[in-house]
Amino acid sequence: MRSTGAVLCATAMTILGTSFPVSRELTGYPTLTSQAVRYLIAAALLAALVRRSAGRAPYRRELLRLAGLAATGLAAFNVCVLAALRHADPAVLGTVIGGTPLLLAILGPVLAGSRASTWAGPVRRRSRRGAPGRRRPSARVVGCGAVVVAGIALVQGGGHASAAGLCWALGALAGEVLFSLLAAPLLDELGPVRVSAWACALAVPQLAVAALVTGEWHRLRVPTAAEGVALLYLAVVLTVVAFLCWYGGLRRLGVERAGMFAGLLPVASLAGTAVIDHTAPAPGALLGTLVVAAGLGAGLAVDWAGPSATATDQAPVPVGPVGSEPAGAAPVEEARSAARTRSA
Repeated sequence: MRSTGAVLCATAMTILGTSFPVSRELTGYPTLTSQAVRYLIAAALLAALVRRSAGRAPYRRELLRLAGLAATGLAAFNVCVLAALRHADPAVLGTVIGGTPLLLAILGPVLAGSRASTWAGPVRRRSRRGAPGRRRPSARVVGCGAVVVAGIALVQGGGHASAAGLCWALGALAGEVLFSLLAAPLLDELGPVRVSAWACALAVPQLAVAALVTGEWHRLRVPTAAEGVALLYLAVVLTVVAFLCWYGGLRRLGVERAGMFAGLLPVASLAGTAVIDHTAPAPGALLGTLVVAAGLGAGLAVDWAGPSATATDQAPVPVGPVGSEPAGAAPVEEARSAARTRSA
């Protein structure tokens, strides 16, 4: 389970890292329009996978969370990335987004307990110790996250950025963090395919409306060959493949462990830039790669005491009817209570 999750998360972050050099081809194309087209293609492909898999449609509260995920982790993140690349070097952007492991290590356990007590969807969750509650971030995990971030700074090295570029990069960092935090509570109920499909589908109208409001649609044109290839790569490889890999790994590892793999993002970006631009990495970047690997390995080796942060370890505990929640929750709860009594 853990090794599969690690492979999935590593694959997703590698794809995301190599997408930054590719995204440079779209800096001259209307941003909102290009992202709407990208997610429209991805949503169509993911819809075909949804029809082939068993599952259910999201409930109303889950739809609201998915809409927030689409607005922040998808639409806003990519708008910020493309805007940041116009005002900052890719090295600066990668360094700022490289703070993701540290933020997820801190926010993951805190919000896991918080959402257990406030999530009012069809299923409420409790930790294995019973009543939901907030956990303190693990000092060891936070320390490993800090090591990963330090390695990222070495990998990316210096770089130039204006004040606007830094602001856009910070916006991209927030979107990257929310991409995991908002999706984590939904993965057990809906699965990676449906979470990805609904998020992409909900992002399309948001981006289309934004293009109309800002007047960007007046600049709509047929993409060049390079822009078309970049759009297809972002839609098929970065969105469909990477989303399914990341959410599959996130479901297995939990937010804290999965977040460590964001440290691979700048390493992959460095490798992709070296291949596309035909430049050799600096010695400091190679040293940073080793530091990232050390922090990542140490973070994955940590076993946390107390309630687990992983989505799979948090068993769903049905409650009484709330809005559109399914019936029959009480007998299931009684059966589980009896099982816990016998095991005690």
